[in-house]
Amino acid sequence: MKNTFTFNWGHSIVLTFVLFALFIGTMVYRMSSQQVDLTGSDYYQKEIAYQEQIDRIQNAKTFVNTKAMNYSPETQTIKILLPTKATKGEVTFFRPSDKHLDFSVPITSKNNSLITLSTASLDKGFWRVQATWSDGAKEYFLEQELTVK
Repeated sequence: MKNTFTFNWGHSIVLTFVLFALFIGTMVYRMSSQQVDLTGSDYYQKEIAYQEQIDRIQNAKTFVNTKAMNYSPETQTIKILLPTKATKGEVTFFRPSDKHLDFSVPITSKNNSLITLSTASLDKGFWRVQATWSDGAKEYFLEQELTVK
């Protein structure tokens, strides 16, 4: 009995190109269907008013206390020590990977200088905590990144 199988390089090269094209097509489809929420829906309005944000950051940098936000994984809390008395403001929890998890907590007159917030209900992962407040004369902004475990 004779061996009728012969190896053909032409078929192998074409098969390799077809498999590679299928792989690339699959990766393009998966990457284009992945949802990424890196910016807010009002991106352009925030960009126009960014000079005000730069001023808020500079105002907050004038204080010596650089550790105004302290995250404690053991107690699942974040403590924010505002260097000035706040008349109004809010603390925003921003999740870059899913905008549906973003939420804000208003700063009220009851919790003026030390704000303690629970992180027990936050999903595990990367969060950006942003505090914006006003003392009546100037506006301030602090930001800290944290990873909830």
